[in-house]
Amino acid sequence: MKHLLILVTIISLFNCKNKSTPTVDYTDEQLDVTTSVYPESITKVFDAHGGVDTWNAMQSLVFTMKKPSGDEVTTTDLKNRTSLIEMPKHTIGFNGKDVWLTSKDTTAYKGNPKFYYNLMFYFYAMPFVLADDGIMYEETTPLVFEGQTYPGIKIGYEAGIGESPEDEYILYYNPETYKMEWLGYTVTFFSKEKSKEFHFIKYSNWQTVNGLLLPETLTWYKYENNLPTEKRNDLKFTDVKLSKEKLDAFIFEIKEGATVVE
Repeated sequence: MKHLLILVTIISLFNCKNKSTPTVDYTDEQLDVTTSVYPESITKVFDAHGGVDTWNAMQSLVFTMKKPSGDEVTTTDLKNRTSLIEMPKHTIGFNGKDVWLTSKDTTAYKGNPKFYYNLMFYFYAMPFVLADDGIMYEETTPLVFEGQTYPGIKIGYEAGIGESPEDEYILYYNPETYKMEWLGYTVTFFSKEKSKEFHFIKYSNWQTVNGLLLPETLTWYKYENNLPTEKRNDLKFTDVKLSKEKLDAFIFEIKEGATVVE
């Protein structure tokens, strides 16, 4: 009996050693380990426009604005935000350090190059520029316009971010499609102080470029009591190019005869 018990124990141990746990081959398994660093609502807006990952894969953006004075072509390096704006009579550039201006004749440039050099890029590259570093998000009161309700996400900036960290934006989106519909924004570049006055742009027409949904037309609205009232003007964007190819930094460098804007 004693010998039989020892034999049974040995057989049991042998069987346990030979019972191998099945090995799972994860070589072809696609595991989703992505965790968004953004709030859920704005993540859904990004996704509705093609996704932040697709946007981050791009190196440059070029677009043309149709203006009464002639076409205005803006070229931007998406990684360092250097830019070039070519207008019929002037060119504005930003090389990462200095904003510069050239004129093709004696016509004076009437705007402020330091205010303008990235302004239209910022409006055009919505909503993706709201994925930049140093941004704070919070839910805010929805916008109700012509019977339609648009949930809102308020955007603020940490101190020291950009030329105007006091700027605030409100992105309003369609609650069913999550596409961006409106942008409310303040202007603090000149005062350097927070403003309570919001301006409004309607984002209604979109075009698909390299898998991303970008504006075709922006419509500015008149406003009263921080609400849009009636249409003011349209601005159309054409010849839009998004590329994964990096631009030559030389195109943004200060050109001969240019004035560096202080």
